[in-house]
Amino acid sequence: MKERDDIGFKIRMLSNLIKRDVEKGKDELGINLPKGINGWAISYFYNNSSKDIFQKDFEAEFSIRRSTASNILKTMEQNGFIKRVSVESDARLKKIVLTEKAVNIHKAVLNNINKREERLRKGLTEQEVNTFLKIADKLMANMEDKDD
Repeated sequence: MKERDDIGFKIRMLSNLIKRDVEKGKDELGINLPKGINGWAISYFYNNSSKDIFQKDFEAEFSIRRSTASNILKTMEQNGFIKRVSVESDARLKKIVLTEKAVNIHKAVLNNINKREERLRKGLTEQEVNTFLKIADKLMANMEDKDD
């Protein structure tokens, strides 16, 4: 098989191009984006902002220990991404609320992701996109298959 026809090679090339675009997007945003789980956490808090979220909810959502959650939340608080706010029913309980800074970061990142997705889909029909997604799912299943 020629290298240019190798599926893994093409996926690796595409992955590198996407990573490069992500890094370029971070630079263009001109903000210090949160690393690792902080980004996922911001998204989780943003998508659940209509309800009260407590540390125990965060621990359960990300399947992490109490000490790990405490460290992550402490860092996020120090970086100005979240606030812990007392609830009226029990002053001992502190719900986690995103700051305006985190909301703005989240919106900017989503906008960046949407632009990248538009670029990736440019010139593709809906059928081609659906075919690609089905093939990608099959490729992932093939790679997860332990019987080979």
